[in-house]
Order: sequence, then C-alpha cells, then structure tokens
Amino acid sequence: MFQPLPFSIGLRYLRAKRRNGFISFISMASILGIIIGVIALITTIAVMSGFQQELRDRILGMVAHATVSGVDGPLQDWPRAVAYANQDKRVVGAAPYTETEALLQGAQRRGAILRGVLPETEPRVSEIADKMKQGKLTDLQDGEFRIILGKELAILLGVGVGDPVNVFISEATVTPLGALPRAKRFTVVGIFEAGAQEYDLGLALVHLGDAQRLGRMGDGVTGVRLKLVDLWDAWPVARDLSQRMDGYYRVRDWSRDNANFFRALKMEKTVMFILLSLVIAIAAFNLVSSLVMLVQDKQSDIAILRTLGMSPGGIMRVFIVQGLVIGVVGIAIGVAGGVLLASNLSHVVHFVENLLGAELMPSDVYYISGVPTAVYASDVAMVAAVAFVLCLLATLYPAWRASRTDPATALRYE
Repeated sequence: MFQPLPFSIGLRYLRAKRRNGFISFISMASILGIIIGVIALITTIAVMSGFQQELRDRILGMVAHATVSGVDGPLQDWPRAVAYANQDKRVVGAAPYTETEALLQGAQRRGAILRGVLPETEPRVSEIADKMKQGKLTDLQDGEFRIILGKELAILLGVGVGDPVNVFISEATVTPLGALPRAKRFTVVGIFEAGAQEYDLGLALVHLGDAQRLGRMGDGVTGVRLKLVDLWDAWPVARDLSQRMDGYYRVRDWSRDNANFFRALKMEKTVMFILLSLVIAIAAFNLVSSLVMLVQDKQSDIAILRTLGMSPGGIMRVFIVQGLVIGVVGIAIGVAGGVLLASNLSHVVHFVENLLGAELMPSDVYYISGVPTAVYASDVAMVAAVAFVLCLLATLYPAWRASRTDPATALRYE
C-alpha cells in the first residue's frame, strides 16, 4: 500500500534499533507518562461526574423540578394550577405545598424549614416516601398535628417517634401581652433520611391542612411543585403553566434554586481537569527530550535525505509523525485503561478495603459511602483531544530543529 515518504520513514525510525539505547528508554518513559496521565485524568473526571450526578439525584429526590408560587401572598387557586399541570404531557405529577421557617423545640432547639404536604400527592413530586426510616408518610393526618423529621434534626432535637415537638413560626399573634410567635405542639410520627445534610438537618414535614391552620393561610398554599419527564424542561414548563393562569406568579426551577452548588461542582471539575492535564504535559516534555536526542542521533540520515532532494518541510513531517505515533499509542492505551478503571472503580475500592481491612469511606461519616463514577463519551473525547494536542505541540520544536540541519555540516563529521 502506498504511503507518503515522510510517514513511511517516520514509522521505520520507530521500528529501527537505535545506536543509543537511552533514546529508547526516554521514548518508553514518554509513552508510560502519557498512559498514566490519561488514565488519571479520565478516572478523576469520571469520579467528579459521578459525585455530581449522585448529589443531583439526591437533591432532586427531595425537591421539585419546578415550582409555581404566589407573589404577594398564598396561592389560592392552586387546584386549577394542579389541574393545568396534569394536562401537560411533560409533567409527571403536581402537588401543593406550604413552606415557612420555624423553630422546633424538643429536648433542644433548632431552626428548620417547615413544609406542609399532602401525603397522597407528595410521592408524585418527591421520593420522601421511599426515604422513611421510621413511620410512613401517610401517618400525617389532617387535624392530628403530626410531624416527620429529618434524621439529624431529630438527633439534635433529642426526640424520637412518639415524642412531642413544639413548633414556633415567625408570624406573630397579637395579644394583650404583645406580639407573640405562633406556636403549636406536634407529635413525631416518622423520621426520614435523604442522604443530604441540607434536608436531614433542616427539614420537617407536616400535613398541608395543619400547616395552613398554623400559618392562618385559609385554603391557600405557598405554591405548586412539579415533577417532569425531562428535568431540563423545568423552566419552560413552569413558565407555560404560570402564563395559562391569570395574574402574576413566581416561577423557579431546580437549576436556579441550587445554582451556586452546581456551579461550584462544575468549577471543581474544571480545575481538576486543568491540574491533571499538567501530568500529560510533563509526559509531553519527555517526548520533546526523546525526539531531540533522536534528531541528534539521525543527523547523517537527515543530511542524506536532504541531499536526495527532500524538503525541510518533509524532514519536519518525518519527526512529527514519529512523535505523534508515540503519543497516539500512549493515548489509546491510556483511554482504554482509564475507561476500564473508571467503570470498575467501585470493585477496586472494595478490593483495597478488603486488603487493608478498613472501610475507606464509612457510611456513618460520609453521606456517600461509595465511589460513584459516570463515564461520558464527551469527557473521554476531551481528554484524548487535549493529550493529542499536547503531544503535537511537543513534536514541533524537535521537528523544526531537524529541518534546519545543514547537510554539508552533518556529513563532514561522519
């Protein structure tokens, strides 16, 4: 099969035995460095993506994909909003809710978000029913003034199932003695564990009717929560729902409610990508050293090729080909190894734990006790592209230096 001359000569130089064995050693070190760098980068990015996905799933298991709420007060016509939402094919479920800040008092005191829900409709928009450790969501009964607490919140309050909890909200009641915060005694009937500190430590659930009575909201609610087929449609679906209803409404979606958190995760992933790319850059410097030594070793060959009529550009392509082949081999092995390691990282961690006889991420300390990974083709392609560009840049100087070789000077000392 026909091959361009520079490409053919570059491949032959790779296969040929070298007079200086140290050049071969440097070349192998370059390939090994590229392999290690690519494996480390792919694995790290996969772990970062896995943690991001795991945290997003846990957060979205407790919050709605989108909410439509009143602007100046409670949302009174929420049944119509729920009916409109259920008519939209993009909506999986809709449920009303109330939400206010409260002070909870058991053996200790702690502030939390008090959320009023309907037990029969709440499972349509959240996974709270599946997160119950004690009791059931349906234990919340209208008029019984029962409450469900997050696991850590219950521990800090020093209460358990069956214990009373005094709930104080910021709305004041005017009495002859002055303005006093509204208060009511609730009975703990359940404890949930979401696996996210924001909710396990700061959320309490009561029946919607009890929350309306405590807040004196009448039949109104704070808003309507939506769960969607595609969570990335949250904003347009909520906007369309508010436009179908008369008046002005506040529209929010999950990405805006947690914007700073997900932005921080994305920034961490970017910073880790840049830092670990330096490992590949170091390997590329080894490639520069290898090619510079090779150019020095092949001075007579370069002079003969120039004498036979090969242009400086052709000489340059010979060594670019050689450098890129070394880089591509390292990248290919690194990509295969990185994808394999990232896909089986949980098994590797389990093996190391068994070997050491210790749990690396104990569940009583970390919310995420495993090592989640998510390998995306786009991330792998980006790593391979960055490694290829660095290898290409590493070949330019040695190839340029080879193209500047003077045939007469090189042959004079042979």
